[in-house]
Formats: sequence, C-alpha cells, structure tokens
Amino acid sequence: MTSLYDLVPRAADGTPYPLARHRGRVLLVVNTASQCGFTGQYAGLEEMWRRHRDAGLVVLGFPCNQFGAQEPGDAAEIARFCSLTYDVTFPVLAKVAVNGSTTDPVFAHLKREKPGLLGLTGIKWNFTKFLVGRDGRVIARYAPKTKPADLDGAIAQALAAPAPQAPAGAAAG
Repeated sequence: MTSLYDLVPRAADGTPYPLARHRGRVLLVVNTASQCGFTGQYAGLEEMWRRHRDAGLVVLGFPCNQFGAQEPGDAAEIARFCSLTYDVTFPVLAKVAVNGSTTDPVFAHLKREKPGLLGLTGIKWNFTKFLVGRDGRVIARYAPKTKPADLDGAIAQALAAPAPQAPAGAAAG
C-alpha cells in the first residue's frame, strides 16, 4: 500500500513537492478556496502554523475549484490573495481536484484512510481538513465548518506523539 510520503503533488510553481520532506511531522492538509464562506479560516490556519511549526506541524493548503467555482484564479493569483489578505506563509500547493475521476492522489489517499460520515469518501466542500500523524497515518477528518482553533487539542496530542523510528539500517533523512 502506498504511504502518504510516497506521493509527490505539485508546488504552486508546478515543480514536484515530495511529501517525504515532511516525514515525522504532523500534517494538516486542507482543500482551500479564495472566494468561499470559509475563506476566513486561512487566518486560523496561519496562526496555527506559526504557533506549532517549530514543534513539527506543517499546514498544507491545496486550492480547489470544484465547489461553486470558488477558486478560479491561477497559482500567482492564489498566492497573491493568500499573502496579501491573510499573510499566509504555510505551503499552498498547486490547484487540485479532490473528487471525481481526476482526484489528486494525495486526496484519494486521505479519503481512503479516513472516509467521511457513513463511510462516504467524497469531500463535500472547501476547507475539509485531514490531520495526519507523525507516522503518516490519517488521525482524523474534519468538516469545513470546523474552525482551525477547534483542532488545537488534537494537534497538540498529535505533536506530543513520538516520531516513528527509522528501520534498522535505513538512511537518516
């Protein structure tokens, strides 16, 4: 079975962004949009990133235009909006599909590991959040209405977990 760390989505500039670079860290993966009722959550995500990044949290934003066409811009427009409006400094990657036949492999993996209510895998709207532990396994999936501040306890708990040990003979990275 593929690990989350085997996946290589694209950075906003189109270059490969191997998730292996975050091995041993806690990830909060979010499908984002600039023109959504939940867009204000960028501020909470940024605040959480700044508060916990030194402890090992990485917030990853994946813009998505599948819900009400609320992310119509290109990578430069999205970056400009995030920077100027919310002073976002966490990684915002290339725009992706989170549902359907063109679902990005990252979201296919996350949804497989942590389906939604009643076992349904589809993402219902922008700002669905996946909390991934230091071991690369999905701990929890949160609905768009769940504010970043509401995840503080779960993030603190995930950050308190020890990083997995590399197998004997494995190269440190």
